[in-house]
Amino acid sequence: MMEEWKEYKLGDIISIAGGFAYKGNLIGKGDNYLLGMGCVSFAENFLDKGARKYDGDCPERYYAKPGDIVLATRQQSDNLPILGMPAIIPSKYEGHKMIIGANLYRVVIKDTSFDNRYLYWLLKTPAYVSHIRSCQSGTTVRMITKSNIEDFVFCAPNQKSRNAISDFIWALDDKIELNRRINANLEAQAQALFKSWFVDFEPFRDGEFVESELGMIPKGWRVGTIGDLAKISSGKRPPVKGTYKTDELAIPLIGASSIMGYTSDYLYDTKILVTGRVGTHGVVMRFECQCWPSDNTLVIESDYYEYVYQCLKLIDYKNLNRGSTQPLITQTDLKNVRIVIPKGCFLDDYEKKISSIMKYAHNAEFESRRLATLRDTLLPRLMSGEIKVGDVTL
Repeated sequence: MMEEWKEYKLGDIISIAGGFAYKGNLIGKGDNYLLGMGCVSFAENFLDKGARKYDGDCPERYYAKPGDIVLATRQQSDNLPILGMPAIIPSKYEGHKMIIGANLYRVVIKDTSFDNRYLYWLLKTPAYVSHIRSCQSGTTVRMITKSNIEDFVFCAPNQKSRNAISDFIWALDDKIELNRRINANLEAQAQALFKSWFVDFEPFRDGEFVESELGMIPKGWRVGTIGDLAKISSGKRPPVKGTYKTDELAIPLIGASSIMGYTSDYLYDTKILVTGRVGTHGVVMRFECQCWPSDNTLVIESDYYEYVYQCLKLIDYKNLNRGSTQPLITQTDLKNVRIVIPKGCFLDDYEKKISSIMKYAHNAEFESRRLATLRDTLLPRLMSGEIKVGDVTL
């Protein structure tokens, strides 16, 4: 290792502070935001679902601002590996009061030569993840202490080199975020056309309508089930539990609501839709690449891929829940959801139009996954000094 690299103890750079013991009856209303473990992800920088409205205040030390880093204090399941993992509050929350909840730790920087952008990626390195797993306690619920985090030892270059590493990694991440916004716009276009055709029936208003169990529908259409248009099966447990590869051959390992890591093998190499079977419900994800849906997911295959995707997003999943201790839905429940099935010609037209639009979204998603794999591959090598930023050719 080069001479400019020095060994540090994380506790000399930061301190870890606990979160606020909030009142549950104040969640869901008010103007403040309460941050919980739902904002932390193995793969994402920040999940908005973890920022809930909160109608209360707290002591000043529990407030956060954009750019602050929080860490998950516990982990309910090995299928959702977030223990000790960071989330960084995005700039869009500027001007809002953000309260750090009791299930999070806040990172307080003591050595200001280390900026939050560098520290965030340090807390995503395999070395840090390995350290956390070696310290965790508990069986059903994994837990980590403040001192466990602060005891992490790492090597780092001088401030100028640290900033160069941070700038490089964030540049990749910014491109991924740009692609995400492009895809959100394309998704909105597809959803608007679906609503126009199959919810408001705008192109068919001059035609004859008939009564159905789902309301008035154009004559010649019918009410059927998701199972009439799609094959539904369950995902499977990954071949090596808890292994998350991030090399050039990495294949997304899909959880109930997001990509939760990577593996080296795949179950599917065709267009599929994935939604949660156990745990989180209501998130529907597209995949048109090699992937491994985990055993807490349901996999949907259909010749009317885009139409079924929009139908799945309209379902009230609370009505399908069979779980008591945790949410659960079955293949049969999803297959039996009643939907309007238009004439085949309209299904074909919709599929053709939206497939053309979503081709661009697929390309952007493919590039984002390539960039994410590149980022995750380079991160430990840059953070360890194995390579320099100047050595990298994109």
